[in-house]
Order: sequence, then C-alpha cells, then structure tokens
Amino acid sequence: MSSTTAFGIDIGGSGIKGAPVDLKAGELAADRLRIPTPQPSTPEAVADTVKELLDSFGVERGMPVGVTFPAVIQHGVAKTAANVDKSWIDTDADALFTERTGHDVFVVNDADAAGISEMEFGAGRGKKGVVLMTTLGTGVGSALFVDGRLVPNTELGHIPFHGDAAEKYMAESVREREDLNWKAWAERLQEYYSLLEFLFNPDLFIVGGGVSKHHAKFLPLLDLRAPIVPADLRNEAGIIGAAVLARRAEDETIKAASGKGRKKAGIAAEKAEAKVEKASTKADKKAEKKSDKAAKKARKDADKKAKKSKGSDSKKK
Repeated sequence: MSSTTAFGIDIGGSGIKGAPVDLKAGELAADRLRIPTPQPSTPEAVADTVKELLDSFGVERGMPVGVTFPAVIQHGVAKTAANVDKSWIDTDADALFTERTGHDVFVVNDADAAGISEMEFGAGRGKKGVVLMTTLGTGVGSALFVDGRLVPNTELGHIPFHGDAAEKYMAESVREREDLNWKAWAERLQEYYSLLEFLFNPDLFIVGGGVSKHHAKFLPLLDLRAPIVPADLRNEAGIIGAAVLARRAEDETIKAASGKGRKKAGIAAEKAEAKVEKASTKADKKAEKKSDKAAKKARKDADKKAKKSKGSDSKKK
C-alpha cells in the first residue's frame, strides 16, 4: 500500500461521492463514483451505501478512508444533522463506518474537509496567518485555519443574521430560489463577509462551492480589506480533503503506536540495565566480603605467628 494514496468519500444530502486520491498530486487517482444518498438517510442506510461505494472500487485492506459529513463532528461523533436524518445526532460515525466497511474510517465535517484540500493543494497552499474558507451551496459551510492548522467545526453559516441563520439569507440556494441577480446577491454577501471580517480579521478569504466557478460575476463586487479568492478544487475538494485527513490520522496512529513500542522497549532496556547493575553490585559486594574475610584471616594468622615468635624469644632468654 502506497503512503501517497488514500480514499475519500463526500457525503451530501443528495449524493455520496468517492474516489481514491493521489496525495502527492492532490487529485483523484480514478474517476469518482456517485451514488444517491438513501432516503431516509439514516445511519444504517448511509453506512450500507458507503460500503457499496468502497466495494465497487475494490479498496485494499489497510488503505485509510476519509469521510466528510454535513454535521459538527467531535472525535468521530456527529453532534448535529443539517441535511441528513436527525437520527445521526450523537451517532459515532467513525465506529459505525469502520465496523460496517472493515476499513479504518476517519470522519470530518464537510466544509473542514474542503478547507483542508484548499490549504494543502489549492488557493490556501503555503498561506500563513488566518485563512477563512466558506462554501456557498444549499447552505453555507466554513473552515477556519490559523497558520495552516484547522480550527474544526466553526459552522459560520449558522451564526444569527437578520433574525435567522446566516445561510437562510445569503446561501447560493437562496439566490436561486429568490431569483436574485448577481449584484443583489453580492450585496447580501457583502453584509455577511463584512461581519466575518469584523469577527476574525482574516488574512485571506477563500470561496468554494459549485457557484465559485462563476466567481468573476460576484467576487469583484465585494469590498473587503482582506483578499477574497475562489477555491481551486471545487467539487473534488471534499473527497481530496477527506483523503488527506485519513492519511494524516493513519500516520499519527502508527507514530503513536511506534512511540509506545519504543517506550516499552526503553523501559525493558532500563529494567535489564538495572538488573545487570544490581547483579554487578551484588558480585562486587560478595568479592569485597570475601576479600575482607581473607584479610581478616591473614591478620589473625600474622598475630598468631607474632605471638608464637615472641614466646619463643622469651624462652631463649
């Protein structure tokens, strides 16, 4: 198994997409497969679809698998359910997918995965400071990075705005539903991004989602202090980001296990060394005792001899 390959799966409200990813090139290593999201999208039904997708690629055992999910994900557990069945709340998604597929599966928030891919291979590559990525689609996702490190689960599309969640006012789906022209939509985006700029003072905004391919029609209309640029990876961002995360998680697990093994070996070596030292000290003490005993005997014999010699001299006189 190559350390430059992992498998990424992007779970959405309407479709579940997946493909192997070349982590060196930052691109799909094969054409992606899309399977409609089961309805209702219960944990069991989605897990079966994820298994079906993996089986269709014949993914080898041991290859790490990353999965994006439209929810707050804390330590592999889904804490919300934006566009999937509410029964996902408090489901251990990591454990469910791992058990169902037989692969080590690592789950991440969908916008965070898109952000990871952009920071690794796209518009945020090599950028320091604060980078804030948003995805404009059915809702609004966000991914916040500080010096390249992810601050997970920011969910800035759900901050209160005009009496409701921000995404209810300025998502791409709202533009389509209300038939807003680009200028009218940009005015709503200006309000939203101005608020984010006030809160986080980012060094760079990255805008993703399918609408980002039309970035020339609305991004130039925004007036912000920070540069705002379109995402590079677009629809493949979630799959690539999930694969990057899976490989990182796998490497960290191996490193931790290796460190534990080295620590165990170190402790064993220390114990062996202490045992040898103890044996050596014991031997030294035994030899010292033997030497003291011999010296004592020699002094006793010498005293005896001296007394005998003295007695002999007295008789001669």
